[in-house]
This record gives sequence, structure tokens and C-alpha cells, in this order.
Amino acid sequence: MYPLRRNRRLRTNESIRSLVRETIISPNDFLVPLFIVEGKGVKEEIPSMPNYYRFSLDLLEHEVKELWKLGLKSVLLFVKVPDNLKDNRGTEALNPDGLMQRATKTVKDICPDMVVMTDVALDPYSSFGHDGIIQDGQIINDDTVDVLAEMSLTHATAGADFVAPSDMMDGRILAIREALEDDGFTDIGIMSYSAKYASSFYGPFRDALDSAPADVKNIPKDKKTYQMDFANRFEALKETQMDIDEGADIVMIKPGLCYLDIVREIKNEVDVPVAVYQVSGEYAMLKAAAERGWLDHDAVMLEQITAIKRAGADVIASYFAKDVVKLLY
Repeated sequence: MYPLRRNRRLRTNESIRSLVRETIISPNDFLVPLFIVEGKGVKEEIPSMPNYYRFSLDLLEHEVKELWKLGLKSVLLFVKVPDNLKDNRGTEALNPDGLMQRATKTVKDICPDMVVMTDVALDPYSSFGHDGIIQDGQIINDDTVDVLAEMSLTHATAGADFVAPSDMMDGRILAIREALEDDGFTDIGIMSYSAKYASSFYGPFRDALDSAPADVKNIPKDKKTYQMDFANRFEALKETQMDIDEGADIVMIKPGLCYLDIVREIKNEVDVPVAVYQVSGEYAMLKAAAERGWLDHDAVMLEQITAIKRAGADVIASYFAKDVVKLLY
């Protein structure tokens, strides 16, 4: 006797497949990273990230307006800080007229309804390329947290909707939340990089911001003393719940594709939105393979993004955002 249920009936053609599709990608899923540099008239391609650019403030207008026209309503800002402004304590990060603060104001002036999230970490400002202050060859947690809280206040003052601490220092979410509350910024959100792994997929990003750890004697050569060990799973749940308890509104897992098991576990456990960062190395690998004709760029891109959302992502930070939306809409 033939089975009464034939699952292939729901795969007969694209119209039926789209009718019963479980995971739907829309522009509302995306958070678009933007790299900002000093200068005028600057739109420079990042060599290790083909078709992705650093923008000077005067050229942001076209990019932001294009994003909004595509239905992409949220951006995540990163800044490339000139070497002469870097030091061990990230002093420039607290400058109310610094590049991040001006970039935030610029985006809000161009498109007031655009959600602006700002990177909160010291590595773009550090002469050593680390996310924290270094003392006696060690990254000092609590002094760094104090700076991150002050830095967040300057971003809020500039008009940020969310601050996004990416540093992985202990206790920084509570310190930032208390600082924001004490200064009256009760509506400013925190998107915490809660489970940020010490990954080898970050290389192109560090090229984009010139923020790789410096090769200096007696200074850590990597970020493994504060970013998570990629072999660990339960630690991610603990880190994430602690950030929620301290006041995080959105929690992030980073990187994306190699950590979808972590995404699903966290999604099953928490009651706040879950973000995933599809990082620069993931972007660069597909671009390189597609350039050589080894992979179908658009097909693989869409499959990857769908997998991230299917795993439980409510928010996807991705360099493919524009490409995906143009392909689908």
C-alpha cells in the first residue's frame, strides 16, 4: 500500500515550496555594518572584503539613503582611527567630537529613523590593538570597563539608539547600563556581544579597521584571555544569561556559521532577541570562492543567511545585507 502522506507533494514546484516555506528572509532581519574613516571624498574598497567599503562622513549620505530605500533600517558603526590618536587607554574613544560620535550624528541627520548601533570596544583606539587597557602584559578588566561605560555615554549623547559592547570584559553590561540610567538615557538599548568567540574568521575585519593585536614583546598576541574558547558550549549560555541579568536588551553570537548550534541553544533559553554576526571571514571566503568559479555566489549567500535565521537569529549583522535584499526584492 502506498503511503497516505507523500512529503514530496509540498515540493512539487516553487509556488508550493514558497507557500509552505518555514524561514523567510526580509530586509527587517538585517543590521548593516558600516566602516567610517576620516577625510573627504573617501570611498575605499577593503582589499580582503571585495565590494565592501570604508566611507568618509561626507560620502555616507548616499550609502545610508540607499540602505533605507532597500528597506534596511539598522546600521552598526565602526571607525578606523588614525594611528596618531591611538594610545593604551583609548583616550580618543571619549572624545565627544571623535569620529564615532560624528558618524552617529551624521547618520541621524541623514535619516533620523535609521536605527544606529555603535561599536563599544577599545581595539580601534588602542595602540596595541586590544579591547582593553594593558598593564604588565595583561588586559586589565575593571579599568577597561570604566572607560567603556564613559564611551557609551558619549555615543548616547551623540544620538545612538543602541550601544554594542564587543569587548568581552566581565561586568561591562551592568556598568554601561548603570551609567546610561544615571545620566537619563533610559531608552538607549544595549546589544551585547555575549558569546564572542576567539575566532580565526576576523582577519579581514581587522584589516578594515587596522585593529589587529600588535606584535609587541610581552603583549598578548591574540584575544584568547577575554574572547571565548571556541571549544566551549555551556559557557556561552552562562555568558549570555549574565549579560541579560545585567541589562542587555539584545544578545549576540559571533561568528555565525560555525556557531549555529550555539545560536539555537541560546534562542531556546532566553527571552530577548538574539543577534548573529556573519563575520568578515565568512564574507571573504564566499567572495574568493565565487571569483574562482568554485561556488555560485548568490545561491550560497542565500543558503547561508537562511541557515542563520533558521537556527534562531532575530537579527543578522551581515556584509551581504544589500546583496541579499537586492536579490530577493
